Amino acid sequence: MRILITAGNTQVLIDQVRCITNIFTGRTGTRLALYAHERGHAVVLLTSHPEVVAELHGTPLPSSERWTVQPYRTFEDLQERMETALRHAAYDAVIHCAAVSDYRVAGIFAPAPGTRFDGESDRWEATGVEGPTLVDRAAGKVKSATPELWLRLARTPKLIDRVRTDWSFRGILVKFKLEVGLDDRLLLQTAEHSRGQSAADLMVANTLEGMASWAYLGPLAGRYERVARPDLPARLMDAVEQRHRERTHG
Repeated sequence: MRILITAGNTQVLIDQVRCITNIFTGRTGTRLALYAHERGHAVVLLTSHPEVVAELHGTPLPSSERWTVQPYRTFEDLQERMETALRHAAYDAVIHCAAVSDYRVAGIFAPAPGTRFDGESDRWEATGVEGPTLVDRAAGKVKSATPELWLRLARTPKLIDRVRTDWSFRGILVKFKLEVGLDDRLLLQTAEHSRGQSAADLMVANTLEGMASWAYLGPLAGRYERVARPDLPARLMDAVEQRHRERTHG
C-alpha cells in the first residue's frame, strides 16, 4: 500500500518570532510510519519534527521509493502539503495523527486609552463615549511596551474533514482523537461521533491521562478494543491492511 501519515504539532504564528502551539512531538505518528515501512508499505510522512525519525529509528532513514519525509511548521504548511499530496498522488490510506491547531491568530490588539478589562467582573469598561475600543498592534515583531495584549482567535478548518470532501480521497482514512478527563464511556461516544463526522474508517482514541499506556482502536468487528500503547502500530496496521484487502478483493 501507499500510505500518507501526518505527525506532530502545528504552529500558529502571532508574529514572525512568536507562535502558539501544543505539546505533541509526533512520536506516535512517526512510530506508525516506521512500522508501516518495515511491513513493506510505501510511506510519505508529513511531520513537524523530522528529527524524531532518527531518534526512533536509531539512524537517519534515507529517502527512497518507499520512504519520504516532508517537514512542515505551520497549520498552513500542513494544509498545503496534505492538499498537494492527495490531489496529485494516489494513496491507499491516510493516517491523520497530527495534532492540528483548532484556531488561528486573526488579530492582536491592545486596549485603547480609556479602555480597560476588569478581571474580577470579566467585563470591559471605558471612560469615553465610544465605549470599549481596541487598537491593532499587529507587527513583524509585536512590541512589548504595552501592558497587555489581546489575541483574537478564529477557527481553522478541520483538515481531516477536507480529506473526503474537498480532496476527494476514497481510500482508508484513520482519525485520531484525544480528550482530557473523560471516562471510557464518554470517550468512546465522542470518538465514534467524531469518526462519523469525518467519514473515517477507523478511529484511535485516548485521553491525555492515559495516552502513554493505551488507546482505543475501532470499530473492529463492530466495537472498540483497548490496545496497549506498544501494540498500537501492529494492531492499527492489521486493521488498515484488512480493510484494504476487503475493498480491493471484495
